Amino acid sequence: WAYTVGFTVLPHVGGFLGWFINRKEIPVWYEKLKKPSWCPPRKIFPVAWTVLYTGMGYASYLIWNDLGGCSSKAIVPLGLYGAQLALNWAWPPSFFGARNLKMALIDILCLDGLVIGTICSWYRINTVATLLMVPYLGWLAMATCLTIRIWKDNPEQK
Repeated sequence: WAYTVGFTVLPHVGGFLGWFINRKEIPVWYEKLKKPSWCPPRKIFPVAWTVLYTGMGYASYLIWNDLGGCSSKAIVPLGLYGAQLALNWAWPPSFFGARNLKMALIDILCLDGLVIGTICSWYRINTVATLLMVPYLGWLAMATCLTIRIWKDNPEQK
C-alpha cells in the first residue's frame, strides 16, 4: 500500500508547490487578465486538479505494478508519464510566476503531446490506467484552449 499511496500522492507535490509559490499572483495579476466567458471559476481549479492528480497518480501506480516495478519495460511508459508531469508542474511558474503567456502556451502544447503519448503507451498495459488519464486529457484540452485565448487576448507588454 505504501507504493500505491506514494504514486498517488506524487503528482500533488508539484501541484501544491506550484500553487503555493504562485498563490499571490492569482488574485493580483490573473484576475486582471482578459478571459473568455467560458473560463471556469477560480474555485473549480483546485477541486479539478485534486481529482485529476489523484487519478493520474493512481494510474501510474497501476502501470508501474503491471510492468513489475522499474523494469526495462517501464522506461518508456513511465518516462513519458514523468516528462508530462514535469511539464505539468512547469506551467504555473511560466504562466503565473514569469507571466510569460507564450512560454506557458508552448509548455501546455508540449504537455498535450506527452499526455497523448503516455495514454497511447499505456493502452496495451492497463485499460483502467488508460481510462483514468482520459479526464486529465479532457481538462488539458480546455486548459490549452483557455491558454491560447488568454495569450491572444492579452498581448504581452514590451
